[in-house]
Amino acid sequence: MKGYLWGGASVLLVTMAQLLMKWGMVQIPWFSLPDINILFVQNHLNALTAVFFGLCGYALSMACWFFALRVLPLNRAYTLLSLSYALVYIAAVTLPWFNESISLTKTLGGMLILTGVWVIHSKPAKNPH
Repeated sequence: MKGYLWGGASVLLVTMAQLLMKWGMVQIPWFSLPDINILFVQNHLNALTAVFFGLCGYALSMACWFFALRVLPLNRAYTLLSLSYALVYIAAVTLPWFNESISLTKTLGGMLILTGVWVIHSKPAKNPH
């Protein structure tokens, strides 16, 4: 059970990281390295903060993932990662500031991912850790 908590934390953190980085990067205009100065940072502080916290979310997700791998068999742990694809899709079409379109094929794809994870995890592990 502890491994699933670590795996779930990793999935939630990487989902949050994806959403923060997407929001932040959309807010920042195209730029080149010489364009970065104190005024640029001040004008885009919220977006840069979102990207920074997105990167921190990735790092924390990786730490949780390491702990999940210590406990869960790899064939079960690895499938948990795909949950983030479905969660990001749900958040992107639900939250208005992402303005993502919903479609039947994307929704079916997300449902297939969720069904696959459920099928893999519905039977007890043969070699539980």
